[in-house]
Amino acid sequence: MKKQIAFLLFAIAFLFFHSFGAQAQSKIKVACVGNSITEGAGLKQTYPDVLQILLGEQFEVKNYGIGGRTLLKKGNLPYWNEEKYTDVLGWNPDVVIIKLGTNDTKPQNWQHKKDFVKDYKALVKSFQQLPSNPQVYLVYPVPVFEDKWGITENVVKNEVIPAIEKIARQTKAKTIDLYTPFLGKAALTYDGVHPNDAGAALIANEVYEAVKPVKAVSAK
Repeated sequence: MKKQIAFLLFAIAFLFFHSFGAQAQSKIKVACVGNSITEGAGLKQTYPDVLQILLGEQFEVKNYGIGGRTLLKKGNLPYWNEEKYTDVLGWNPDVVIIKLGTNDTKPQNWQHKKDFVKDYKALVKSFQQLPSNPQVYLVYPVPVFEDKWGITENVVKNEVIPAIEKIARQTKAKTIDLYTPFLGKAALTYDGVHPNDAGAALIANEVYEAVKPVKAVSAK
């Protein structure tokens, strides 16, 4: 009798932990790739933090943002060279949000603008070729309300965003427009370039609205 009870308890424990492990593994992994606007240093809640709250427990959101980084391989601080890039590939995410391009507008970086489309397409494909076959979203930069540190609104609006549109068409990636929702809302930044907490919340909401169809599918 004791052996039967012990076996029964073992079976229940096995089923419980197996079920728990399966639930943990079934979470949809969302990788937020980007520069300081994604990293959100100094904010109470970064946009990936808020996005995690909006998406809920079915999702796991990780912040892979690094301040100052460029999309351009010949930029002064290429994202390509960072350990976080290797880490995000190794994580094998289901959804990838790419928000790069703002630092590329600096003169020392934009002198290599002929490589922007080529390098961006290569980044997108590096994710699309992962075993998880993730959905990749390309994010339009927020407006630059004050040109500083070499970052310029003219290049963001008239060169970077059209280039991202072209890349999205060629790679069949989806886009998220953060430029339009921020127009006329300089108060959502703390220095004319970087969103404050309210700005990070707006970014999270816009990204959530784009990713929400994935949430709906996962709930079925």
